[in-house]
Amino acid sequence: MRRVGILGGMGPQATVLLMQKIIAATPAHDDADHIPLIVDQNTQVPSRLQWLLEGAGDDPGPVLAAMGLRLQAAGAEALAMPCNTAHHFAAQIISAVRVPMLEMIALSVAHARQLISGPGTVGILASPAVRRVGLFDAACKNHGLSAIYADDEPAMLAAIRSLKSVGATDAAKTTLIAASEDLLVRGATVQMIACTEFSLISDAVAPKAIVFDTLDRLVDAIIAFACSQSAGQKKAVF
Repeated sequence: MRRVGILGGMGPQATVLLMQKIIAATPAHDDADHIPLIVDQNTQVPSRLQWLLEGAGDDPGPVLAAMGLRLQAAGAEALAMPCNTAHHFAAQIISAVRVPMLEMIALSVAHARQLISGPGTVGILASPAVRRVGLFDAACKNHGLSAIYADDEPAMLAAIRSLKSVGATDAAKTTLIAASEDLLVRGATVQMIACTEFSLISDAVAPKAIVFDTLDRLVDAIIAFACSQSAGQKKAVF
């Protein structure tokens, strides 16, 4: 099996959740049947929210690129990053390394396209920074989709920060359910959990919405890559 490097720590629980999901989704009879991972649980990556929303703090891009290089040097044959917002800096990582990056944004939009027939709208349950930088917009447009986001940005941001500090709470779940209901009313039946902090409470959504987690799309890609034969690709983004 091919070894995958994880740019982690954004946040720590999301990285652990990714690993748990990979283990649970991998058919295995013994240790050797599981996916080999190299994990950089780097909790010192500068705040993506502070940089993108406030224009303050340090640029996360160079730190993420350095993580990619370390993982490559340690033997990773592909990279994966369980943080949606950090994918704003994916181009800097890709340009720094020789191995492919399994790109969660493209994977997720492609999955949304499969769930929506014809032109349609997909709801994005994410941090305000994701809307600010239009992280999903170009990919959605390329697939004939439009992206809409939760209107109550302060509540979404507060829920994310609460999940990072104290974990899953009823208040955070209430915020996510309300955002999902709002997107449903506005025409987004198909929605994606597009913040790996929200992945910790991914069942807190509108009952009538069709919701999937971008983290699950990354899990599938990691398993598929690890179990496939090398195709000699260098900087391909899956």
